[in-house]
Amino acid sequence: MSEDVQRKPDGVPHTVVGLTAFFSVLLAMLVGIMFVSGGTFVKGAAVVLVIAAIPALVGALRGKAERDRDHVHPSR
Repeated sequence: MSEDVQRKPDGVPHTVVGLTAFFSVLLAMLVGIMFVSGGTFVKGAAVVLVIAAIPALVGALRGKAERDRDHVHPSR
């Protein structure tokens, strides 16, 4: 049985996994700070930020994953 050691078995580029974790923590910290330190307007802005930022973040990282995915040796 010969295994290609360069293949990433999960099918998701590891840089995308790292970027997802980084930006998720960053967004959570930003929204948490906005909720703790702000008034009503700032809390509303935090909710709007979450509603807009999460789909944008997911879409951007999905596109990066598709571009960076190994199409020659796909995961099983």
